Amino acid sequence: HLYFRGFAMSDTNHSLPAGGQPAPADRTERTTRGGGGLFSTEDWWAVWIGLFVIVIAWALFASGGSIKWLAVAPVKWASVGAAGTDLVRHLPNYAALFVLFAVLFSVSLAGLKQNVTHFLPAFLVLFVVSVLIFELGAWTSASKYNLEPPLVALALGLVISNVFRLPEWFSAGLRVEFYIKVGIVLLGATLPFTLLVWAGPVAVGQATIVSLITFFVIFFVGKAFGLDRRFAAVLGVGGAVCGVSAAIAIAGAVRAKREQASVAITLVILWAIVMIFVLPFASRSLGLPTGVAGAWIGTSEFADAAGIAAAQAYGDFAKSAGGAIAGAPDAALQAFTLMKVVGRDIWIGIWAFLLAIVATTRWESEDSNVKSRADAREIWARFPKFVIGFVIASALVTWIASHYSLADYRKVVTPEFTGPITALRTWAFIFCFLSIGLTTRLRSLAATGLKPFLVFTAGVVVNIATGYVLSAHVFASYWNSLGQ
Repeated sequence: HLYFRGFAMSDTNHSLPAGGQPAPADRTERTTRGGGGLFSTEDWWAVWIGLFVIVIAWALFASGGSIKWLAVAPVKWASVGAAGTDLVRHLPNYAALFVLFAVLFSVSLAGLKQNVTHFLPAFLVLFVVSVLIFELGAWTSASKYNLEPPLVALALGLVISNVFRLPEWFSAGLRVEFYIKVGIVLLGATLPFTLLVWAGPVAVGQATIVSLITFFVIFFVGKAFGLDRRFAAVLGVGGAVCGVSAAIAIAGAVRAKREQASVAITLVILWAIVMIFVLPFASRSLGLPTGVAGAWIGTSEFADAAGIAAAQAYGDFAKSAGGAIAGAPDAALQAFTLMKVVGRDIWIGIWAFLLAIVATTRWESEDSNVKSRADAREIWARFPKFVIGFVIASALVTWIASHYSLADYRKVVTPEFTGPITALRTWAFIFCFLSIGLTTRLRSLAATGLKPFLVFTAGVVVNIATGYVLSAHVFASYWNSLGQ
């Protein structure tokens, strides 16, 4: 299959969610017709890559070791000289990390019968740029200017792709969907089910309320505006859960069109960036305690990286406010993590499973005016398999976490086991966001019209209002006690 042919033509109207890869709908159709197997799709390879890394990390952790040396990440720096020294000192680590990613991705692409020789040089360039972006994110003033690595990657990619014409060979390394799927599987290792117990019913309940309300508001407003149900579903879950990854997962589950996935991703990122500035400012104006503000940010942000930046910014403000803001500074980030990373992100798999069933058993039969019974094989073919990897990873870490208290989990498991996996997940997300920017043509997305923007914005308004009421009033006592 010619995944990358012609993608460099910015005048076309076929903006893809991945660097020239087929849209989720196209990929699902081929899998359904061909039957497929455990090594026949990108979804399955993402599962195997993620689980391979997690199992190796677990084996080393169980024997008293760690993958920290390989899962390198820049240390905080205050001067360019310090950044350069750190970069030179860890060059062997970065080289080993590149080899690891290059081998894993190359084996996968070879298994998918794709040209690895085109991928490797493009991925090398992508990796080098990602290292520089990650290094910038380690600047001590990065949080002050919201220079989170994934967002910097996105912005840089957008500037480059919309100002310059990239060589066609480079598109072979811009595997948006592949990178995000691997990242989602690794995300499962940082979200053990035990966290739901540690988080408490309040955090889980609030996340559930927000996820349901936001989805149905966007979905029904989308239908009222005449949008296709599949498009409305992708927009709805993109706003209700974890924007980019959720949009990709649901697009595959309901067979949305390629441009619909791209539009959803763009709207999610647009509003995520806006909320970085709006939510901390609004929280500061209202004088919200740090825990309440963090919970509000967690229910109203659309991307983990953007939300972390906003929550961290408010925590830093509280730290420098000299007691003017109630609550521990760290409570803002803790509350955000419980709401967004634990509570809302876990809904990715739930929505993907439910909407795959609905699309298969109802929407398609209604579209064809032919009543049909549910076909379990079709539902299985449609289901995004990388979600299975997410659940398996979460179950494995749940078993490991069951042997520790929350305090010991943070003290022992996080730095030696889940922390390095989180660093690898961040690398995958940087690859993804940089690839999104480098493959996004703003002119093409503008052709979709104003309706999707208005539909998603309706969800944004409801999301912010619901999140504020739940965080600052209904469950305020819980969030105020966080971190005490």
